[in-house]
Amino acid sequence: MAEAWRVIAREEKDELGEGPLWSAKHNALFWVDILSHFLYRYSLADGSIRRWSMPENIGWVVERSSKPGFIAGLQSGFYELDLEPLALRLIVDPEPQLPGNRLNDAKVDRHGQIWAGTMDAAIVETTGSLYCLRPDMSVLRVDEGYKVTNGPTFSPKQDFMYHTNTPARTIYRFDLSPEGELSNKKEWLKFPDDLGFPDGMTTDAEGFLWIAHWGGSRISRWSPDAKLDREIRLPAPQITSIAFAGPELDRMFVTSAAKGLDRSKETFAGSLFEVDAGGVRGLPPGLFGG
Repeated sequence: MAEAWRVIAREEKDELGEGPLWSAKHNALFWVDILSHFLYRYSLADGSIRRWSMPENIGWVVERSSKPGFIAGLQSGFYELDLEPLALRLIVDPEPQLPGNRLNDAKVDRHGQIWAGTMDAAIVETTGSLYCLRPDMSVLRVDEGYKVTNGPTFSPKQDFMYHTNTPARTIYRFDLSPEGELSNKKEWLKFPDDLGFPDGMTTDAEGFLWIAHWGGSRISRWSPDAKLDREIRLPAPQITSIAFAGPELDRMFVTSAAKGLDRSKETFAGSLFEVDAGGVRGLPPGLFGG
């Protein structure tokens, strides 16, 4: 790459790009535009892009280990999702008493559990919580008090899980037991104001965390003891999430958002970027066990 980044060529720009997911099965990167209700697939084989329209806000998709298709997080809850043909089946709405909330970001652990946060879609009320969807399709609320939940990711041994309260500029670290239960929530990293807000995250094979900076025009890499290792500047202010992809997990993709920006001035806002990660490789994404 001539630059540290390149833009994936396509006609659209994402209002709120999020949730990048590497699929070895499809040899493709999936991601969503939450506010435009789209799910995208970028083929690493031929560079083609396909788009599916969803009936409401969609925060993420994850793959399943024993069944085809996906689990998706939508405005109204957890869904089973098939693409060919397109079909959605509600599993559970974790917050029927909060119709203004939506699911926002999620990852799967080694036990096949989905850890997913909710938030007030209007970003006004502090009504977001962190949930665990288990392979038996039961759901458990494990933390609360968030305005915007973001970026769950795990240490390579999965003895820790990291989770973000974006408006508070704070990333928490939880102990994750061998049985897949969280405890001992601690503040792990507090962003200074000049870095913007921590958004989506991923962990590389060396155990370093890569964090997207909303309002910070960059991604950054942090050591397990919360020391800044490097930054990569990007030509868009609202960087939202990161995923390693490819058979060797050596390609990095980064999503962004055009929401609220003057697109005539911020011409790269809402782009999907491929970024040179300097030889670092990622970890394979988890598969839902249900």
